Amino acid sequence: MNLNNLKLHHKLVPDNYLKLALEAQRCKEIQIKELLEKRKLPDVGWTEELIEYVIQQLAALDNNNFEHKIGLGEREARMASKLVINRNYGFGHGIGRSGDLLEAQPKAVGSTIVAQLSNALVLDVMRLQGIKSVKSCFIAPMATGMTLTLCLLSLKKRRPPAKYVLWSRIDQKSCFKSITTAGLTPIIIDTVKRDEQDGLFTDLGKFEENLSCKDREEILCIISTTSCFGPRNCDDIISLAGLAAKFDVPHVVNNAYGLQSTYLTHQLEQANSAGRVDLFVQSTDKNFMVPVGGAIVAGFEESSVHTVAKAYAGRASSSQSLDVLITLLCLGKIGYQDLISQRKLNFVYISLAFELKTLYTDVATELGSMLFTPGVSGTRIVTKGCNKCIDGFEFADWGSHESNLDCAYLTVAV
Repeated sequence: MNLNNLKLHHKLVPDNYLKLALEAQRCKEIQIKELLEKRKLPDVGWTEELIEYVIQQLAALDNNNFEHKIGLGEREARMASKLVINRNYGFGHGIGRSGDLLEAQPKAVGSTIVAQLSNALVLDVMRLQGIKSVKSCFIAPMATGMTLTLCLLSLKKRRPPAKYVLWSRIDQKSCFKSITTAGLTPIIIDTVKRDEQDGLFTDLGKFEENLSCKDREEILCIISTTSCFGPRNCDDIISLAGLAAKFDVPHVVNNAYGLQSTYLTHQLEQANSAGRVDLFVQSTDKNFMVPVGGAIVAGFEESSVHTVAKAYAGRASSSQSLDVLITLLCLGKIGYQDLISQRKLNFVYISLAFELKTLYTDVATELGSMLFTPGVSGTRIVTKGCNKCIDGFEFADWGSHESNLDCAYLTVAV
């Protein structure tokens, strides 16, 4: 209720009391006005009461929440359960229009503002984290794997003859299946060891060999990965960006949980300066601590990002955007940066691995369940000889990111 422009009768409340109360109200309105005008993360996180106030005001702008309305269409944000209405703050129309996630929805002004505002705040976070040159991003209503598939399908429209994806091996099914689900053929390039250096590294020689030998028109893109489980290191995305520019081939980076690492965000910034990075994708749940179901598509050219948004079929859920908006307003710039600093203090790397040389395979596998039973989740035991077939492709020593595993190990992201 905005009382600023109303003259209340003195019998309702004395003028001097009202003046003090309205001053407090104005402070709240100034915060909201600043958010909507600047579209930047507030320095200090907002109270839950203020966040709910804003969300409710925005929800009131969607036509399903109008006091007098008659919905005659097949999609009028009808919700049968009051619990569902409350869970979604009354938002029911979704975002996007006619297969474009960035298009305004005429029935849902509030939902459109939520989507655009959350995209703007995420863009601000990316720049704060060191990706200064990023031009555009949007929250897709799908987790990382399916969002990568959407990116590949949008590239396929621009390069119809292309059918191959040069993929630096990372033993996570979602990344690999994003390629096969798009109907494309992966060219798997194993990671390699280096003398006197820990971990696994990008085989740049194999990438250049494939780029040189194959018809460039048949190569859709390179897919590299930043964040991953040890002992695999971040791909050399700077050198791969150079190869992508040299051979004029698109480059997509799987940055699943890399936004929380300033080392990885600076790698992305340098890769763009050194060569070519068309798109990079990151998870909302891993980087912003919200429920699983969303991912962020970002790029250094607006046109590349907008092409992906236009490739989405139909309208989309606004839940993921709303979760991110609430979380970022709750944290604020200082709160988010405190979390990043805390992660660095806990452990400088994004994951680690322990060799289990003294344990037999059966005992090593048992260790995983011994940790899980008392509540330690997120660890992974990788053993030699665990082969897997995914969509017709054979992987030796699955889980190790290589085909010649020396010994079993335990790995965990931190």
